[in-house]
Amino acid sequence: MSGIFFVLYPNGIGNKPFHRTLYLTQRTNSIYLFILNKNLVLQSEAVAPWLAPYAYGIVILGFIFFLFRIFENWYAANFDKPLFRNYLVFKKLSSAQLAILTTEFSFYNKLSEKQKKQFEHRVAKFVSEKKFVGRGELEITELMTVLIAAVGCMLSFGRKNYIYSLIEFILIYPEEFYSKVNNDYHKGEFNPRERALVLSWKDFEEGFKISNDNLNVGIHEFMHAMQLESTKNRDLDSIRFTKQFQNILKELTRQEVKNQLDKTEFFRAYAFTNQYEFMAVLAEYFFESPADFKRIFPNIYNYTKKLLNFNFAGY
Repeated sequence: MSGIFFVLYPNGIGNKPFHRTLYLTQRTNSIYLFILNKNLVLQSEAVAPWLAPYAYGIVILGFIFFLFRIFENWYAANFDKPLFRNYLVFKKLSSAQLAILTTEFSFYNKLSEKQKKQFEHRVAKFVSEKKFVGRGELEITELMTVLIAAVGCMLSFGRKNYIYSLIEFILIYPEEFYSKVNNDYHKGEFNPRERALVLSWKDFEEGFKISNDNLNVGIHEFMHAMQLESTKNRDLDSIRFTKQFQNILKELTRQEVKNQLDKTEFFRAYAFTNQYEFMAVLAEYFFESPADFKRIFPNIYNYTKKLLNFNFAGY
């Protein structure tokens, strides 16, 4: 005789379900069940009642977050800016890094104390997340990492998503470098395939130190990365970028604006290479000649300001 123990739950699973332990035997194609214990009762544990408040809390928080996202999207669509640019500000710069910002980066000194904390957090996060690589035997210094990060964070300071998701590497050459992209020498380039922003340190430093010639290779290349990111994503910043850029392009079709462009020759010729170069040059003029830009092309200036959500340091 061979046997197997079974446990039956005729009443389902609930409080104190009745069950019996059975012994099965098989004899000549017949199966017999013998009750071994009629009184054995197994107590099942109900779902812990103390978890209920936590479950309700999670559901309520999820619903509140859902309503917040709806309101946030509505706010951004109607006011062309994010409801909040910063949720948490906690990263700190070292004393040496902070000294570089204070002494070398004039934009930082124009910010309020609250904005300075936000800017420091963003620069620290940028430096920690990007990989800085020296090329042509160039040794990367803290001055390089802080200033490059500061230029990128200045351009994206009005954005909620400020970290440039398409950039992983910052490649720095001592001076102009040969690029295989178009077999020519460049002062800077953004290579989305390699997720790399490439800069000539000599030209970056010149563009950074000469602040009124409307030539800033750092701003120029970071804008290329920002614009491409905005074409690929559908976050609030990208939607605003696309909307305001379309407004800029429409403005350029007005005959009055065309006449003003020809008359003043305000923007350098390279701006009209294509729409990407135009936006990159526009960003250079926005930061380096804001007063003239606003006076000569007020509508384009305002669209650029909205595109960047830039309401800092007197811009």
